Amino acid sequence: MNTTESIWSRNCQISERDSLNQDTETEIAVIGAGMAGILTAYALQAAGHQVIVLEAERIASGQTRNTTAKITSQHAMIYQKLIRTLGEDKARQYASANEAAIREYRRLIDAEGIDCDFTSCNAYVYGDNIRQLQDEAEAAIRLGLPAEFTDDTPLPFPVGGAVRFTGQAAFHPLKFLKALADRLTIYEHTSVSTVEDHVLTTQRGMIRAEKIIFACHYPFINFPGMYFARMHQERSYVVALKNAGQIEGMWIGGEKGGYSFRNYGDLLLLGGEGHRTGESGVGGRYETLRQKAKEWFPDSRETACWSAQDCITPDQVPYIGRYASGQPDWYVATGFQKWGMTSSMVSAMLIRDMICGNENPNAEVFDPGRFEVSSIPKVAAEGGHAVKGLTKRLFEIPSDQAAQIPYGHAGIVSLNGEKAGVYKEEDGTVHAVDIQCPHLGCQLEWNPDERSWDCPCHGSRFDYLGHLISGPAQEEITPEA
Repeated sequence: MNTTESIWSRNCQISERDSLNQDTETEIAVIGAGMAGILTAYALQAAGHQVIVLEAERIASGQTRNTTAKITSQHAMIYQKLIRTLGEDKARQYASANEAAIREYRRLIDAEGIDCDFTSCNAYVYGDNIRQLQDEAEAAIRLGLPAEFTDDTPLPFPVGGAVRFTGQAAFHPLKFLKALADRLTIYEHTSVSTVEDHVLTTQRGMIRAEKIIFACHYPFINFPGMYFARMHQERSYVVALKNAGQIEGMWIGGEKGGYSFRNYGDLLLLGGEGHRTGESGVGGRYETLRQKAKEWFPDSRETACWSAQDCITPDQVPYIGRYASGQPDWYVATGFQKWGMTSSMVSAMLIRDMICGNENPNAEVFDPGRFEVSSIPKVAAEGGHAVKGLTKRLFEIPSDQAAQIPYGHAGIVSLNGEKAGVYKEEDGTVHAVDIQCPHLGCQLEWNPDERSWDCPCHGSRFDYLGHLISGPAQEEITPEA
């Protein structure tokens, strides 16, 4: 059994598509065949536009397959903050857009007859600070959301209470995506390397498009847009448990270090242990979840485990809309935080309306060109973190050599006069790679839980052989001799 494969990937196979094999033209090109890309392409095609989707690997091979698949406007403790930092009007736009996304999922699944285990349920954010939870419930109600405070919390540990959102949902994301993908023109194994004005270049041909949509999780074009300076990435972990029983609804902790709970059939998905991608000194995240599972659900057994990566914006609101002022025909959908399923539908609806010339009353809050005064310190912090990653490569002297690295571990060593990342297998086989991220040159860090080299600046990831796992980097890290 492949224990690092999500339950979604394990029980839903999507047919492989051909790669692009010639230069072509289209009205709209969508980069990325995850939930955001497929939904946006589907919405535009349904509105009468010609659309093709370009995917570097396989359909849903990125973050979509690693979600916990909650369709909800309950995004942890966010609504008090949005009212305080963005104002009530924009906070209401955010709330309204996400509720509209839930309704659109229901409509689309019903209209297309999609069998994807769609289930209506409540969503909860729990915590110990009762006053804060009550204030969050009141803020959500002010914004028109179906919220209320409750002290009925059937969790396996005591908490002060929770905010309950009614009318939310969960589903099987790949079953849903497969049904929509069957209706679209998608080219797999067709990685876009450059985009200039209306031309996309791949290793298999060029595409000329009137409109281009970046729905590839993290934009790989640095200028214009500068998304690398306006987001960071975080990882989180999930274990699927059998014999853990049923917990009504979907739950997430509202305080740092909280956990996520959601049933799918007879499995309980327990998630948490998040950290910034590339954070040094991480390890044992799965083991911590397993210890919690043993403590809370002693009769349970693990059937799968996997991890997800999320783009985080300074104000916790996604960037959805025009990519940059200098490129009016480029669009972007990124920065979904931990709420990729709902945000994907929000993206599809907003970008469809923009391209079709329809006014969307919720568009302003998601504008990628926004520059809120309250976000300046955090944007500066993102830049500072990137600089720290770069200077670490230049000034930190490695102390360990490959021979000193224990079996099954990795480290940074001096190899042939240069820094290298070295992983030593249990049988003593050594794998060395360039430790510099090809995106913007930050020094990579070892992630022992997933045996990967991760970038602390912008979240690119590579396996121990140097193969690219996820961007924004577009190239592998060159193995050292």
